[in-house]
Amino acid sequence: MTVDCLLVSAIPHPIALLGPLAPCGIVSFAVFVGLGYSQLKAIREDIPFNSWLFSIHLMCIAAVCLGNLAALHGFGPQLDSTAGQLTTRALLVLGIVLLALACLSLQSWIAMIRSTSPLWFFASLTGVLAWFLRSPFQSLWDASNNGLGRLLQTITFQSVGVVLRSFMPGALVDPVRFRVGTPRFAVIVAKQCSGIEGLGLVLVFTIVWLVYFRRESRFPQALLLVPCALVSVWALNVARICSLILIGNAGAPDVAMLGFHSQAGWIAFTTVAFAFSMATRKLSWARKTASDSVGAGGTLVLVGAEKETGVAAKDAQESGESPASRAYLMPFVAILAASFVSKAASGAFEWLYPLRFAAGAAAIWYFRSELKKLNWRFGWLAPLTGAAVFLIWLAQVRWTDSGSLALPPNSLGASLAALSAPARLIWIAFRIAAAAITVPIAEELAFRGFLARRVIDREFEQVPFSALTPLSIVVSSVAFGLLYGRHWLAGIIAGLAYLAALKWRGRMGDAVVAHATSNLLLAAWVLSRGDWALW
Repeated sequence: MTVDCLLVSAIPHPIALLGPLAPCGIVSFAVFVGLGYSQLKAIREDIPFNSWLFSIHLMCIAAVCLGNLAALHGFGPQLDSTAGQLTTRALLVLGIVLLALACLSLQSWIAMIRSTSPLWFFASLTGVLAWFLRSPFQSLWDASNNGLGRLLQTITFQSVGVVLRSFMPGALVDPVRFRVGTPRFAVIVAKQCSGIEGLGLVLVFTIVWLVYFRRESRFPQALLLVPCALVSVWALNVARICSLILIGNAGAPDVAMLGFHSQAGWIAFTTVAFAFSMATRKLSWARKTASDSVGAGGTLVLVGAEKETGVAAKDAQESGESPASRAYLMPFVAILAASFVSKAASGAFEWLYPLRFAAGAAAIWYFRSELKKLNWRFGWLAPLTGAAVFLIWLAQVRWTDSGSLALPPNSLGASLAALSAPARLIWIAFRIAAAAITVPIAEELAFRGFLARRVIDREFEQVPFSALTPLSIVVSSVAFGLLYGRHWLAGIIAGLAYLAALKWRGRMGDAVVAHATSNLLLAAWVLSRGDWALW
């Protein structure tokens, strides 16, 4: 069995023109927020929210979404015309611009860019570099007549061969055809998964990081961390390819190609980036100490530095987030992290789904003392709200998916049928437990308990649920709806309904029970009718 080691997106989208700009925008925003988070927290001023611009923004986004929905129901040829494509792209760009201007006026954006200078420059530079370097770096893999390309190919395949043959003496390595594996399972290592892109991203990240923190870093010692990061990400890529072969050869090609292959690269990049950032901040030989700042003034300079440090610490404390944030966010983060791991170790069937329940339960238990402060009682309105959300969800999902020819067939039922009876019952039990307990608690804490109130005040736990504003309701509900992908509309309606139950009595228990009721009814529907696509 030989497969192409490629990452292919099967999601249709009518705005292909904006696709190349996505890496630039995402990387720029990540660097801007990642490096300047503490600086941005200090920029606080009372800026009115422009509801009119936000309303027009919602209209633009709704028009784009309705266009996508119409394409799924047979109107694709009309929307795929040049006029249709340009209209859709223009509406999307207009919607993004209007959202930015609704949150901050043009004058405020200009002032923020000036006050964070030169951070915006480094963030933009990083995005542009990520955009321009992606294709050139990937092209090196296929450039057999290029010296660097041949060197990269040789190092990769020789390294993979050495590691693989230590486990399986009969491993096959063919650099000419980019093929590596065993007689039972082999892959063609294309440029998309050769590790070249990872090298480029790490190179850009490390350079921008050191340039931005040049005053805190020791040179030239800190520069030695750059080749260390590159070697590390390359070694992890070799380990990724070898693990891919070992998993596929062990009889789990779906796990290798659908789960591990799609997640391991980002895990490696995140690991190296995090390790590099920690090394530059923690290693004494790579960062400057207080003694390095003492100049000819000796004690006077040090005393001045101590005063400035004290003021900075005070400002950081005043502008910091509430300590309660962790209790509200960590259960949701724990479930997301567990899903990341379980999907990486799974193929078409996520057999490690119980890990999600365990992670969420552990986080909830860890922060139980803080969470006990909430009112967990509930009334009759909660289950009624949950039942109504279930019916709306079912109707919206049915109408959205009925005309779609692009959705892959759901194989969950067949995968469960292939399990033994005890294993099948255990998996379903954990799925229902997560749907009824950990997921409702984690999501309600994050979206209704934290986000809906954090929009109003930094000390969000002091804001009563009855005091939620229209803006906080819209923001938290839209964010919750986007969590559900193509079922975003049902997700937004569900978020509004759960928040209404919460606001009515001001009790977290009402929102959690409403959410749990919806999930339990959905589980009953799936199990009784075999409608596995809803899971």
